[in-house]
Amino acid sequence: MFVPSSEIQLKLKTLPEKPGVYHYFDKNGTIIYVGKAKNLKKRVNSYFSKIHDQAKTNVLVRKIVAIEYIVVDTEVDALLLENNLIKKYQPKYNIQLKDDKTYPWICIKKEPFPRVFATRQHVKDGSQYFGPYPSGKIMHAYLDLIRELFPLRSCSLDLAQNKIEKGTYKVCLEYHIGKCKGPCENKQRAADYNAMIAQIEGILKGNITVVIEQLVSWMNEHAAAFRFEEAQEIKTSIELLKKHQVKSTVVSPTIHQVDVLTAIEDDATVFINYLIVNHGSIIQGITLEVIRKNDETKEDVITTILPELRERYKSESREILVEEPIDWELDNMRFFAPQRGDKKALVDLSLRNAKYYRIEKLKQEKIKDPERHTNRILDTMMRDLRLKELPAHIECFDNSNIQGTNPVSACVVFKDAKPSKKDYRHFNVQTVEGPDDFATMREAVFRRYRRLLDENEPLPQLIIIDGGKGQLGAALDALEKLDLRGKIAIIGIAKRLEELFYPGDSLPLYLDKRSETLKVIQQLRNEAHRFGITHHRNRRSKSALSNELESIPGIGPSTVQDLIKTFKSVKRIKEQKEDSIAAVIGPAKAKIICAFFKNNA
Repeated sequence: MFVPSSEIQLKLKTLPEKPGVYHYFDKNGTIIYVGKAKNLKKRVNSYFSKIHDQAKTNVLVRKIVAIEYIVVDTEVDALLLENNLIKKYQPKYNIQLKDDKTYPWICIKKEPFPRVFATRQHVKDGSQYFGPYPSGKIMHAYLDLIRELFPLRSCSLDLAQNKIEKGTYKVCLEYHIGKCKGPCENKQRAADYNAMIAQIEGILKGNITVVIEQLVSWMNEHAAAFRFEEAQEIKTSIELLKKHQVKSTVVSPTIHQVDVLTAIEDDATVFINYLIVNHGSIIQGITLEVIRKNDETKEDVITTILPELRERYKSESREILVEEPIDWELDNMRFFAPQRGDKKALVDLSLRNAKYYRIEKLKQEKIKDPERHTNRILDTMMRDLRLKELPAHIECFDNSNIQGTNPVSACVVFKDAKPSKKDYRHFNVQTVEGPDDFATMREAVFRRYRRLLDENEPLPQLIIIDGGKGQLGAALDALEKLDLRGKIAIIGIAKRLEELFYPGDSLPLYLDKRSETLKVIQQLRNEAHRFGITHHRNRRSKSALSNELESIPGIGPSTVQDLIKTFKSVKRIKEQKEDSIAAVIGPAKAKIICAFFKNNA
């Protein structure tokens, strides 16, 4: 079996598990194969995980020296994009889709009482065209849905108003079987017919939610007027629409000669995604990593790299779609930040590709150089949390109790941004009575760091308290008693809005929801909660067992402890013969216990 290079092996480990299109390059940088996938990672890995039956495929695999990909939303989008790229690049190892066969479209004809029909001819006569569709089967599925939902005319008559008024035409069989409402005899108003066309346009554009909302409104109007048959028909249409809700964001027939450029920042790096859209289809896509120089902003990087990309890929588009407005004017070119519609969908798609590329690079860094990866995360945390030193050692506290019963506190430890489970600690609260979360936190923090000081163990660089200002204040009191206040950085995190509280600061800090710093803090908080709640449940269970046995007259805590230690549960104790119990606690107490269970059976 062919063994790929280390670079490709690393790429295979970090591919996203999303639909998309992949490109294989040979040593000359030429695209030799373009393929689509429902799951990019599984599909691309399959080429390198076995010996293929076809010799041609084995030859292809041996020639691959680089892999690139574009992430899309659906398999249909992937097929359409694959078609565009194959026709453009004519890869050597692609057989299908190389021909110039025109894909089918759905046309809404520009005419009175517009017809809706299938076509492979894209004529510029003012009509609306939707598609292209990857196969006639998919296109006809849409047409069948439309015809089931709406009574449209299927004839090719010229339904000019003057001809209708003259009585030129007569209704046909379609009218009599309910498939048409007879606009040819003026039995249907143009306004009502055009309302149906508007609904159809919404369906074909993927705006099905809006269409459903309109239909629901009409259904309610009919029901309120006691026209229940009409209301039922609309209800059936709504149900059909919900079952057939399909969107496509890759191809939009209204978009022509447009570039899309988005970027995601990460410390000293900006990840750029660049798409070229022509004739309603993506014909080029690339994602790259740009290292910042000096104090360049994301906008600076975009405006620097854009001319180079346009020159490299020979783009002449006058419109550049971006995520945020850019104040930069060039001759014959403008930046536009769409807020909705097909163009916004393209921007979102570009952003996803930049995001997945960044994730891929981070995964590769983690595999190739774990120490560098860790240092980068710690450096980011130090900067985001305004710390004076790298938080290589972090501890997080969380309390668990139910109405004050069996209160416990948990302390989890992260070293180098990873859990250090051997250092996790539980605290069974000793000095607190009732549900006092603040006092519980104060005791746990005090006991933890008093012991570290007594044993001369290293202290953490950062303490995280799961809770708001109250819990944070209680922890500070404990540090004050140990003369550690100001010597260890400490913050509190509130669950509701993920607010970070600092001592003496009334305003919380909000981190970007996507930031690695917040993700590490959330992982610490969740781990502390899990560790604490598990211990609390165990204590509660043991307490329940003990209470049942201790309720027996003449049986004390030490006897209960001996029984639980030997038989593990009350159920097993009940199953034992008196002799077996007597061997553990003596015949007198064994007799008492057996009698109690017999009387309460």
